[in-house]
Formats: sequence, structure tokens, C-alpha cells
Amino acid sequence: MTTDRLLPLGEAADGAWIAERAVRAALLAAARGVRGLVPDVPRFRLADDTGDAPFPVPPGGLPPGPLRVTLGFAAVPGRPLPELADRLRTALLRTAEGPLGLVVAEVDLRVTELLDALPDSPAPTGPPGRTSPPAPDDPAARAALTVPGVAALTDAFGPPVLRAPDGRLRVEIAAAVTEDHRAVDTARALRTAVTAAAPEATTVTVVVSELR
Repeated sequence: MTTDRLLPLGEAADGAWIAERAVRAALLAAARGVRGLVPDVPRFRLADDTGDAPFPVPPGGLPPGPLRVTLGFAAVPGRPLPELADRLRTALLRTAEGPLGLVVAEVDLRVTELLDALPDSPAPTGPPGRTSPPAPDDPAARAALTVPGVAALTDAFGPPVLRAPDGRLRVEIAAAVTEDHRAVDTARALRTAVTAAAPEATTVTVVVSELR
């Protein structure tokens, strides 16, 4: 089981979270697409204090609320730094709010170093590939696998379908993301399908552990 954090996905009413490492990888890919800079690792925290969460927050998860993204970057001469920062901010927001569906209140950028030239691009890396566990014989699992955008059930943060004694139900998935279908759209559709398939559940929440 991973010790990765979970970030709120969408609005508080969506009852969804996404693995921080998946968001980090997506934003790093977007930042590396901006010419003239070398990005550091993005960091995330809530932009504001939040009130009561309408759904139970999973262990290791931030409560619902808009995020603040912080990113340092090294730049090469030849392009005005404000212009470079604007291009980087646009790329980060386009990815965070577009295919992912995060709610981002602020993007804080800072120049950490001035380089004479760009270094060779690092080979793309990511978390080791995971094998999807067998789907449990559970109506919630069967309903989840019929939802467009659900690539597989996963078990990075716990069982694929976790039923608590008090009736709370959590489903963990890998989401297939495209330009026309965001991770948050999949999570919303999944909650609707699972709620219908498991009417005895007191609450239904979703964890997106990876993007495929």
C-alpha cells in the first residue's frame, strides 16, 4: 500500500480524491513542454482553510478545497522571465483544470537558477507499472467497471472496494484520461453508478490512484 498523499479532485460535493504522484507526473510533463526552462517538482497545499467536508476524507487525503500549486524552475537567458512564467502558468493550469479536473486557486512560480544552456532532457520516468487486482465479487465493483473512463480497479491505497462497518463505501480506480474526458468526470459518473448499485451505502467516495 502506498504512502502517497491524496489531493481533492473536483468540488467538495464530488467526493473524489486523486493520488498526488499522478498529478505531479502530469504537471511535470506539462511544464517540460515549455521551452527555455527546467522545472522542479511541483508541490501542493490547500489555498484556504476549509470547513466541514461533506464526505469522509480518506487517510492521507487533504480535505476538499482549492489547491495552491508551487513550482520552482531554472531558466536560460534569451526570453523575458515574466513571459516564461506566464507560459508555464498557462501550461500548468491547462493540465490541472483540463484533463484532470482539479480546482486550482493559485500557481506560485519562482526562478531558482539561471542557466547558460538547457541540460539534456531527462528520460521520462514514472512509478513502476502496477498490475490491476482481480475485481471483487461485489455489485459496487461490477458497476464501477461499466463506467466509461474507468481503466481498472486498483489497490494502491487499500482494497479496490472498501466497505466500512458504518456503511461508508470507497472505490479506487485507474482513470483513462483524454482531452474530452477528465478524471473528475469519470469520478462523478462512478459515484452515480456505485450509489445506484449499492443503495445500502451511507456514503460513496472515489480515489483515483493513477492515470492511464
